[in-house]
Amino acid sequence: ILTRTGISERRIVEPDVATSDLAIQAARRALDDAGIAPDKLDLIIVCTITPDMFFPATACLVQNALGARNAGAFDLLAACSGFVYGISTASSMISTGAISHALVIGAETLTKITNYQDRSSCILFGDGAGAVVLGPSDHRVIRYFNLGADGSGGEMMRLPAGGSRMPATQETVANKLHYMVIHGREVFKFAVTKMQECIQDALDACGYTADDIR
Repeated sequence: ILTRTGISERRIVEPDVATSDLAIQAARRALDDAGIAPDKLDLIIVCTITPDMFFPATACLVQNALGARNAGAFDLLAACSGFVYGISTASSMISTGAISHALVIGAETLTKITNYQDRSSCILFGDGAGAVVLGPSDHRVIRYFNLGADGSGGEMMRLPAGGSRMPATQETVANKLHYMVIHGREVFKFAVTKMQECIQDALDACGYTADDIR
């Protein structure tokens, strides 16, 4: 596993720990580091594909726990790219003046939807959360972002059951359709190619070369 993936260990939550529990801890640390009180937040975005439940949004649960009574709150579902989408969304809203301060959290308990009988993918996933506070600045701290999607690859990485296409039944549970289904090799090839393109696009847009990056 270490040779093929670079992964030496994974963190797995206790059975009674939910995504919001991790998100709240990360949020409190980020707010402390930023010196921002929860009631100064205008927006909370939780980027996750493992929400506590479909609704209310996990972001609303975080808002309540923090006492961020002045903040709007919503979840953003974009899988691996969720945090990038969350940062770009919040920063764009700040730059227009629509909001002042935003809390963006990436949080997952992926082990709860991991099929440990699928040896090709189960070694990849763990649980964790990270958070950042964004606010207005005289300098463009976020220089560039570029968002994209390719829905044609939807079959390559999915959670088949539990949504409106395939609601939960005894059969879907018995057939383990509430676990992630991943075609790892195809996803890896696509990700490596597209990541290289996205990185080069970012460098070009900002006038840098790879040698400038430390």
